[in-house]
Amino acid sequence: MKATGIVRRIDDLGRVVIPKEIRRTMRIREGDPLEIYTDHEGEVIFKKYSPIGELTAFASQYAETLHKTGDLAVVICDRDAVIASAGLPRKDFLDKRITSELEKLVESRTLYTARGGEPLFVTEFSETYTVRCMMPIITEGDVIGCVASLGEDSGGEPGETEIKLIQTAASFLGKQLES
Repeated sequence: MKATGIVRRIDDLGRVVIPKEIRRTMRIREGDPLEIYTDHEGEVIFKKYSPIGELTAFASQYAETLHKTGDLAVVICDRDAVIASAGLPRKDFLDKRITSELEKLVESRTLYTARGGEPLFVTEFSETYTVRCMMPIITEGDVIGCVASLGEDSGGEPGETEIKLIQTAASFLGKQLES
């Protein structure tokens, strides 16, 4: 664990304030759920909760299926990081933080398709693959992540089938979490 040098007191209702600098660095927003862990040494650990993280194994299988049936390079992300990928070097994407540009697009709640212009990257260090098509995953009115197809060339627009596959995947994963 990394020490921050920041000390906070617990108030009379048992609350503690997480400093703004830490919230900004960890991308914790008002209303974000946090999981609370304890260990045998008496430490209390707060971790951002990812609803789609519960579906990691399922999301990995779905990404593999999209890759095999649609010949697509695919990533499935929660609001902060890549949780599943297929057709790509896993070490370059899996568990890596998404770019702020992609994060903003996910929050927009709309389909994104590459139509020329500036390339959109999934992670800061993955400049080989760009996003061709991306659809946010929405469950019970909340954006919880996205499904995206990637391409090695920044040229070329996604076809109608690719767009429909990505939209269907995002919708299906959103419905899985509602059940």
